[in-house]
Amino acid sequence: MPNVLVRDLETTVLEKLKKRAAENGRSLQSEVHFIISYFVESEPLSDVEVARKIKNSLRDRNHSDSAELLREDRAR
Repeated sequence: MPNVLVRDLETTVLEKLKKRAAENGRSLQSEVHFIISYFVESEPLSDVEVARKIKNSLRDRNHSDSAELLREDRAR
């Protein structure tokens, strides 16, 4: 199986990878392998799918009326 070498990785990124690997019970190499495979094999979401996910995540929240906020701001 081919190998990949990543050079000049920032120290903070490496530390986060090590932490994530430990949390998932994997070696650093296995964690990097998992991350790369997951993102390469995942189907990218269309803009419509991304918008739908955002809309669904905001569905049950109470939102203020932005028009009213703009009127208040302009009145100052």
